[in-house]
Amino acid sequence: MHDLAFVFAGLFVGLVVGLTGVGGGSLMTPILIFFFGVKPYLAVGTDLLFAAFTKMGGTVKLARSGHIDWPVVLNLSAGSIPAALITLYVLHTLGTTSQTVQHIMTTTLGFALLLTAAATLYKALRGKAGPKTIAAGEEAAAVRPRHWTLPLLFGALIGTLVTLTSVGAGAIGVTVLMLLYPLLPLPRIVAADIAYAVPLTLVAGMGHASLGTVDWSMLAKLLAGSIPGIWIGSHLMFKTPERVIRSLLSLLLAYAGLKLLAI
Repeated sequence: MHDLAFVFAGLFVGLVVGLTGVGGGSLMTPILIFFFGVKPYLAVGTDLLFAAFTKMGGTVKLARSGHIDWPVVLNLSAGSIPAALITLYVLHTLGTTSQTVQHIMTTTLGFALLLTAAATLYKALRGKAGPKTIAAGEEAAAVRPRHWTLPLLFGALIGTLVTLTSVGAGAIGVTVLMLLYPLLPLPRIVAADIAYAVPLTLVAGMGHASLGTVDWSMLAKLLAGSIPGIWIGSHLMFKTPERVIRSLLSLLLAYAGLKLLAI
């Protein structure tokens, strides 16, 4: 029965990701902690690989259709992947099962969920704004950030956040990209966000696996539900009121964030 519950949890998260594009980590990690009683370090480690495998299919599809701006992906990855490796080294040194590390994880996760809630609400209210396509001759300018250091700095911040909490590569990443690349249309921002999340969550997830903080059996059950869930959600996307779903989701994430901070 417990096995089936993991499959349904994966299905639910996959459905929400398919409907809204919000990263699965912001939902899956609190679900594993609160509903299944999974230890924070095990929930984070397993969820990182869950996110990597979930977003891999989407990245391949987007790459084939030519929607990914690889310079944007490389700029963020240059900051996020080294930061993820440094964070993994710190976790390895301190030990993931120590009370201090678990407290840091739950507190950081709480703040990350509140940030994600704010970013999700911002995207719900402002998501439709901005250009749908890049004007002729503006291609180079669109993939140029406000300043070359900003993607590295924000990438490092997101890399650290994702490795500690498995949250940050979704709604927070999209909001950061909207601010750093104002000329880039929203569909291409979302595509870049999905693409750079794959190497980041894969590096962080494999790092957690080397620390023994991945439950492979649980991961398989979650993926068994999420893969059809994303397919269904992406097909229902155009038939549901996106703003209402995102607004409700932001309230749910804020509640989970506050609950984690109270632990």
